[in-house]
Amino acid sequence: MDRIRIVGGKTLNGIIPISGAKNAALPLMIASLLTDRTVTLENLPRLADVSLLVRILSNHGVDYSIDGRRQGEDPDSGQTVHMTAREIVDTTAPYDLVSRMRASFWVVAPLLARCGEARVSLPGGCAIGTRPVDLLLMALERLGASIEIDAGYVVAKAPKGLRGGEIDFPKVTVGGTHVALMAAALAHGTTVIHNAAREPEVGDLADLLTKMGAKIRGAGTSTIEIDGVARLNGAKHRVLPDRIETGTYAMAAAMTGGDVFLQGAQPEHLQAALDALELAGAHVQSSPEGIRVWRNGNGLRPVDVETAPFPGFPTDLQAQFMALMTRAEGASRITEKIFENRFMHVQELARFGAHIRLEGDSAIIDGVPLLKGAPVMATDLRASVSLVIAALVAEGESMIQRVYHLDRGFEALERKLSRCGADITRISSGG
Repeated sequence: MDRIRIVGGKTLNGIIPISGAKNAALPLMIASLLTDRTVTLENLPRLADVSLLVRILSNHGVDYSIDGRRQGEDPDSGQTVHMTAREIVDTTAPYDLVSRMRASFWVVAPLLARCGEARVSLPGGCAIGTRPVDLLLMALERLGASIEIDAGYVVAKAPKGLRGGEIDFPKVTVGGTHVALMAAALAHGTTVIHNAAREPEVGDLADLLTKMGAKIRGAGTSTIEIDGVARLNGAKHRVLPDRIETGTYAMAAAMTGGDVFLQGAQPEHLQAALDALELAGAHVQSSPEGIRVWRNGNGLRPVDVETAPFPGFPTDLQAQFMALMTRAEGASRITEKIFENRFMHVQELARFGAHIRLEGDSAIIDGVPLLKGAPVMATDLRASVSLVIAALVAEGESMIQRVYHLDRGFEALERKLSRCGADITRISSGG
């Protein structure tokens, strides 16, 4: 397995282009199953999860092609792909594929909506908690599907098609809202989703579905209405910029000092995190072209945050902000309200010399004046990049193991950071 070597102490200065959002790209790709026409996605990031989802969708009959790179194009700019599901050749999503990426379970919605049946493996456990699929299945049942669990598979059937209905989520669920949107788009009649997720990635999926001919009102609010249509067409859509990548590099800039421009970032997608950065002592300036983040000499102040559904502080930035707070001048508290077991990075941050103690769903971080380089191990996608942020300022050399977690969600991370002055190198498994 590859490793990443970082020698800390370099400030970051320069421009970092923000890639297309992984959390938007995956449901957009899955939506290609809803039509026999071509769906074209621009700014699709080059990520391990994207490549795996291509394999999963190909198993169902999706043809996939990528445009060649044009002369003068930035090698880190997103790719343009064309996806066509002329015929669904298999309505089963097997365990060996679904178990490797939880989001692939969402294929249950378009397969059921288009074919009247789906057999999809339960995704299994997760490093950051159980993340059950019960709310996703409840949404499908509200639309008239029959659901059975058979030998670890969800068997969903709606032989006469799905019917519009009322879906009232007892708690906000991004995956549940994605599934409900895709299923309702081809259902007979009108569907109303109450307590819908308001995340930008949900709005991005609704935008694509609308371009495909779906009739959707209220995306981006807690109540979404969908009038089902008989069929959907192809469409072209650009994946929105990744707000988690944006927040990650913003925190890296604040951690190291220096001055970084996050090209293409959209501040309205992560305002809570940007507010926390400013409270911590970083300067943030937004423009139509992106976000500038800098910190010149002043120390970091402790800030308390609590994760919450959008527009609150994102759970996917919790580990990165914790890394930042390890150098704050005082004590801060981070409370995790979305996922259980999402403090697995605490022990690894402690290897750098961080002082962190856990109290239930909160972590109390006593800032230290110095972190020291250490060998550490990534435990999940977001936690792994918190170790990168700590290593960027740690004295000496750090070696991060299991970087395949990083490859799942961060495109060209080493190149983007090294362009801004970081001493960061990938060591291949054979090196």
